[in-house]
Amino acid sequence: MSFLEKPVPGRLLLDDTVPLTAVIEASQNLQSHTEYIIRVQRGVSSDNSWQVIRRYSDFDVLNSSLMVCGISLPLPPKKLIGNMDREFIAERQRGLQTYLDSITQHPVLCSSLTVKKFLDPNNYSANYTEIALQQVSMFFRSDPKWEVLEPLRDMGWRIRKKYFLIKNKEQPKERYLLSWVDLGPDKFLSDKDLQSAMKLLTGLSTPYLCPLLFSSTSESSALLIRPFSERGSLRDHICKVKPRESYLKKYCNPKKSQGLELPHVKLYGRQILEGLKLLHDGGVVFGHLHASNVIVDEGVCRLTDVENGMLGVPSALRPAFTQLRKINTTESIDVFCFGHLLYEMTYGRPPDSVPVDQFPDAPYTAVVPVLQSILSTEACKSRMPTVSQLIQSPLFSDVPLQHSEKLQIKVPSRLKEALKTAKESLEKRLHEEQRLLHQHRRLTRAQSHHGSEEERKRRKILARKKSRQSAYENEEDASVRNNNNSGSGASSPPTCPSSPTPPSTTEHAPF
Repeated sequence: MSFLEKPVPGRLLLDDTVPLTAVIEASQNLQSHTEYIIRVQRGVSSDNSWQVIRRYSDFDVLNSSLMVCGISLPLPPKKLIGNMDREFIAERQRGLQTYLDSITQHPVLCSSLTVKKFLDPNNYSANYTEIALQQVSMFFRSDPKWEVLEPLRDMGWRIRKKYFLIKNKEQPKERYLLSWVDLGPDKFLSDKDLQSAMKLLTGLSTPYLCPLLFSSTSESSALLIRPFSERGSLRDHICKVKPRESYLKKYCNPKKSQGLELPHVKLYGRQILEGLKLLHDGGVVFGHLHASNVIVDEGVCRLTDVENGMLGVPSALRPAFTQLRKINTTESIDVFCFGHLLYEMTYGRPPDSVPVDQFPDAPYTAVVPVLQSILSTEACKSRMPTVSQLIQSPLFSDVPLQHSEKLQIKVPSRLKEALKTAKESLEKRLHEEQRLLHQHRRLTRAQSHHGSEEERKRRKILARKKSRQSAYENEEDASVRNNNNSGSGASSPPTCPSSPTPPSTTEHAPF
């Protein structure tokens, strides 16, 4: 039974992973301060853009809220005297543009609510924590055995997902994680099929998937309860951070992050692949594999948030794989995400960008061929290995597993068909986004080439050649016209050389 509120009619399901870009178009002086007019754009379409006006003090507040990340951001310094001078304003505008570029291009900061609200207040003005608390309170009234111990503020990167540490009054020593999340733009299951899918996940008991103890969905959101891991996620383990700290503080600039030992890379990698194979064989869409969605429990890696694909929320790595047109199925997305995760397990940090062709000196050479088969330019442009092929690779094939029995998810035929249709719709949206990005890149390259110095020189040379050719042709035309004009009087008939010259009939005047 669902207790969650219904959505507002016509509500737009926004994809929060689509990048925002920001350009300061102009500045204007108003009495004692200066305002900066910023053009913000979502994605590659200029039609999806708007203006926001910000003062320097707004930038200063934004920067203060981002200091928790531990990164020194290039905000221009304050100036009390002479801050209305025209040259100073122009210099400050350039500095603020550099600042905006640094936060919108940072892989972690760009997704924070603080940055989104600064650039897009119309879509991010809601108090999601308050909304989540209201929904949780309604749930507790319907099932009073649960009790909130504390909200886990900003523990995850999703803006529209909030976490709470709770307990069951019947088992007061056990701790559980309650999460509330908005449904996303890739939710293609009907409400009835979604409830059936969540019921299926709640009843699963497999070694490589984190158990989901309770779920409730509505037309707009979902509420989920699962065991709470005091040790945190695999990423917490790699970064050596406290699980309950904020996402920005933990992952923006971790000081002690370190890759895993080779036996753990092999074991965890194999277990994660087994979890992916289990989902693929059952027709369950995932697409959300990353180090924060893996829990290590007594030496066994378990995938968590498996329901994300059904709830339609966008993947954390979506901005990366939308750039690569060969990653166009949910299975290839999972393989790509696994390569990303394997890189992080090996080097202690995710790759700066993908494709990767120059790998740092790896502590374990056996890992590099697998990374190359997934993250290299050749792999991203041609074909990646399947999960089964990765399991059979030399890196993982000899890893012993505690659970040797064949695992499977028994999905009812009607739900399997619904999941297949939803998968096709998700891939169709991905294909369309990739097509638009490819089209935009081609246009950008053409414009860049057209405006390059070499191209300008080439066009000048061609223009000179055309000019000289045109002048030459004009001279030839003028010469022909002159020749025609000089012979335009009565012309004598041609005479045949063999004919005698006729006698003259004109008398000469006497001298």
